[in-house]
Amino acid sequence: MAPLLAGLLCLASLATAQTSGTFNAMTMNVAGLPPILNGNDIPGDKTTNTARIGQLFSEYNISIIHVQEDFNFHATLYANDDHPFRTPTSGGVPFGSGLNTLSNFDWTDFKRIKWNVCSNFDSADCLTPKGFTFMRMTVAPGFTLDAYNLHADAGTSAADLKARAANIKQVSDYIKTYSAGNAVLVFGDSNTRYTRADDNPGLFAAENGMKDVWVELAKGGVPPAPGSETLGCSNPSTTTDCEIVDKMWYRGSPAITLNATRFQYAGNQFLQVDGNILTDHDPVLVDFEWSMDTKLSVGESFGGVDGTWFNDLDALAAASSAKISTLTLRGADRVDAISTTLSTGEVLSHGGTGGTATTLTLNSGETLQSAVLCRGSKNNKPRIFSATFTTSAGRTLTAGKATSDCATISAPSGYAIAGFYGHDGDEIDKLGFIYSRV
Repeated sequence: MAPLLAGLLCLASLATAQTSGTFNAMTMNVAGLPPILNGNDIPGDKTTNTARIGQLFSEYNISIIHVQEDFNFHATLYANDDHPFRTPTSGGVPFGSGLNTLSNFDWTDFKRIKWNVCSNFDSADCLTPKGFTFMRMTVAPGFTLDAYNLHADAGTSAADLKARAANIKQVSDYIKTYSAGNAVLVFGDSNTRYTRADDNPGLFAAENGMKDVWVELAKGGVPPAPGSETLGCSNPSTTTDCEIVDKMWYRGSPAITLNATRFQYAGNQFLQVDGNILTDHDPVLVDFEWSMDTKLSVGESFGGVDGTWFNDLDALAAASSAKISTLTLRGADRVDAISTTLSTGEVLSHGGTGGTATTLTLNSGETLQSAVLCRGSKNNKPRIFSATFTTSAGRTLTAGKATSDCATISAPSGYAIAGFYGHDGDEIDKLGFIYSRV
């Protein structure tokens, strides 16, 4: 399919996009270490057990599954699962992180990030490149979800507690930079407990505006106090009142309302044929419902994936008016920068300082309605080479040099272009569109 036609079809789908829906998500430590390193106190053969896990993944058709310790039995797991989107393994012990995702939703921007701090004091946490993964998942047109999978440092020594707290802080800081303005889901084997005084599972709530689903739905919104005692969990657990280290945190965005509706310890759904457990971790399974905001809408993007993430969505949601007063483009051979001034006077700028700046001041009642973006390759990486914007009055503003790989992006009926998201550096790598009602 020609790039221009593909761009047009993507935008046509936005106008008739699904505006609400449901999905579920699960985290499961699959106990995939070689038996010589860790038998996990699980009856039976690990190859057989892993095959059973994969078969149940397919049977239950869970929307998003994060797994940890997916090491030396990875091929067996995938051979028995039929999810359409799955991450490639990073290797068995000691080469891989053991983190993988199986999903009904496609994604972009997949990354594996190693922990900055680890400890071998109680557990061999530095034996493999443990850490977390990041992906930008498309749940529906206009709804992207930043999904994080983590496996934090184990153990309770002072060194392990310090490393684990640093692990959680590292993910929190990454969210601040790379998930600004986006809906976020963090789930995995956190090895943290609210009752353990030196652990910090509350950091995502404090620093990233997220909710812990267990705290929200099983504990009435009140986490156990550090140092307190909670009911111990059996495996499989017969109650959700007890705390395990496998956790899930989430938040919506100014464009997406996201709510957890059901929390389960799902061990009873993942058993061997004879009723024994398949893994030493009780899986966590959560149902979600979502809906799109009617004032701000997130549209398609075009370009590459390099550069630093930016997103105007939080600023637009906080502003008393999301109307653009001026649009400025900088460019020469490519688009170096894009800048808008809102009717409130707030300036939102992205990109570098190269090229020549040109500005279009919108008249009263005039709005930005469409853009033609063209991309090309610089240093073998896609960037935005040209941009032409058209207003409701038919006036245009252009920067850069056009290529043959272009897309026309138009605001849906009743909306106008209000801001942008994407990737930038000294130039614009990717440009996406945020719309507001007119």
